Amino acid sequence: MSISEHFDELHPIDMVETLAQHHEWDFDRIADDQIAMQVTGQWRTYSLTLAWSHRDETLRLICTFEMEPPAHRIPQLYDVVNRCNDQVWTGAFTFWEEQRLMVWRYGLLLSGGQLVGHEQIDRLIRDAVTAAERYYPAFQMTTWAEQAPEMAMKVAIAEAYGHA
Repeated sequence: MSISEHFDELHPIDMVETLAQHHEWDFDRIADDQIAMQVTGQWRTYSLTLAWSHRDETLRLICTFEMEPPAHRIPQLYDVVNRCNDQVWTGAFTFWEEQRLMVWRYGLLLSGGQLVGHEQIDRLIRDAVTAAERYYPAFQMTTWAEQAPEMAMKVAIAEAYGHA
């Protein structure tokens, strides 16, 4: 039986839970409408939370990782965050300074009773981790190597293709 056969008209968070089990990700079903998981990337492990709002008919994804930039580099970090957001079509980064977290946010609107497919959810999660992986070096170069944001972005632009 294929994984798609498990998804006929399931609650979006039920689908996320089934995907997390399938990929063997650590997860915790926080509530009926919310799940948190850990996904390991090349640079680090990312914390993802997906929540379903029935009122807004939106599946919201938040992917976070810790960032503790030196105080004097925070303006440059915001500059590189803006540059990253100019390059992406879905989702956006923001830095939650008080929590010391870099955050990738995306909301999938499912108004009018639209159903979400497991492929969409899998892609949503994959895109969040891909964005975090792609721009993580630029954030690090800007904050810790004290590179100018425009120089740090050159690393993010150089996408790797293929597998080693």
